[in-house]
Amino acid sequence: MFFTLVPASNATELINYMKDNLQANYKVEMAARQTRIADRSFTLFAYWSPVAPFHWYVLATQIRCHAVQIVLTSRDNKLLERLLLDMNSMKLPEEASPTSGGGGGSVPVCIKDYVRDENMITRVNPVLTEHRFNPVPVRIIIDKKGKVKHIHFLSAFPDQARAITDALEQWRFKPYRWNGRPIEVETGILFGRAPGITAPTPAGARAGN
Repeated sequence: MFFTLVPASNATELINYMKDNLQANYKVEMAARQTRIADRSFTLFAYWSPVAPFHWYVLATQIRCHAVQIVLTSRDNKLLERLLLDMNSMKLPEEASPTSGGGGGSVPVCIKDYVRDENMITRVNPVLTEHRFNPVPVRIIIDKKGKVKHIHFLSAFPDQARAITDALEQWRFKPYRWNGRPIEVETGILFGRAPGITAPTPAGARAGN
């Protein structure tokens, strides 16, 4: 949900956007509604094509910072209903929800755009000498002491990944507190739209060598 290209801040809004933007040759068969799958809440809607004819069931929930979408398709609606029942055997994390999946407790809390001046102590700019202009979405987890403990590139060239990793390992954040206790944070940042990083170095941060 850090990098979604549609105006949606949770899984329910993602489903509603999809429903409201179907191509003309598809028809809504079931309005969006909440349902329980594997003892967790999902948003479900169905559409069909009078031309094919096929039916689609689309379900979505949010697990921490990620929207999980399941799409079932068949010409047989009864088969789709049976498949929905079979999905009850899935095992899902407790924090699964169609409107939030924020984490907390034993898992990182999800905060979009957490990389802001007020949350940072040290920031080092990555030196991007090649492939400087394509966007590089990166998901990071910040530990309880404010260090970047996990880096996941959604898309990057090898040289970009190396340079950005070298920089991120030097970043330091103010520890995030949840109910008065430090907790890990998961967030996303986009590099590479322009030479260097996408945002200016915050005041007080030191520049990279």
